[in-house]
Amino acid sequence: MPKFAANLSMMFTEWPFLERFQAASDAGFGAVEYLFPYEHPAAEIAAQLKKHGLQQALFNVDAGDWAGGERGLASLAGRQQDFQDSIEQALAYAQVLACPKIHVMAGICEATAQAQSLYVQNLRYAADKAAAQNVEVLIEPINARDMPGYFLGSVEQAIDLLDRIDRPNARLQFDYYHAQITSGDVTVLMRDSIDRIGHIQIASVPERNEPDTGELNYPYVLAALDAAGYDGWVGCEYRPAGETGAGLGWLASYRGEGQ
Repeated sequence: MPKFAANLSMMFTEWPFLERFQAASDAGFGAVEYLFPYEHPAAEIAAQLKKHGLQQALFNVDAGDWAGGERGLASLAGRQQDFQDSIEQALAYAQVLACPKIHVMAGICEATAQAQSLYVQNLRYAADKAAAQNVEVLIEPINARDMPGYFLGSVEQAIDLLDRIDRPNARLQFDYYHAQITSGDVTVLMRDSIDRIGHIQIASVPERNEPDTGELNYPYVLAALDAAGYDGWVGCEYRPAGETGAGLGWLASYRGEGQ
């Protein structure tokens, strides 16, 4: 039975960020994830996790100048010191939050041989630093419709890069929404990649709303994921079509098991 983590960057946005933890717990979630925690001291977030009995499943390493269009630093020439600083920052937060996984965004960059070499070098650095804290470093392919020009565009490319990175704690963040748009055949793709997967995320396709709408049959998809042996958190990285709580009917059949 899947166990679900609420993505607090997209869900429960009716509340200020630090109040979303209670909302997620009240709705039956056992864990949370989000994009970036850095606007709040780690201790404040840790207090919310403890107060509401939640685990921290995942968060992102700082992605650079987000407002200016940056979407990660790992493939960007001339930004290695910024990248290394962002890894140190993320690992400091991960330690306080008892978070076992951090997602490293690749950046907007053409996948040239030079960029690939730099990316591999940076991910090895991140993985080696994270290994000292028993933390996994995740990479996530993102579809070109939502994020044009993103360096990492498919699961197949990610697996190739993980082979080059060659670190046991560098793993794949498999987002069914992105994978369906980019590659399709997502159940076979998941099965072929299962030994490399460190985290799962879900949303409907194409709207990126609740997982009980759209073209993916999530009861089938999640049953296949269970059958493949995945036992980690499934991040709900979707935009509610309306008020978050009103769209949680899909969760009813899973609530109470693994939560």
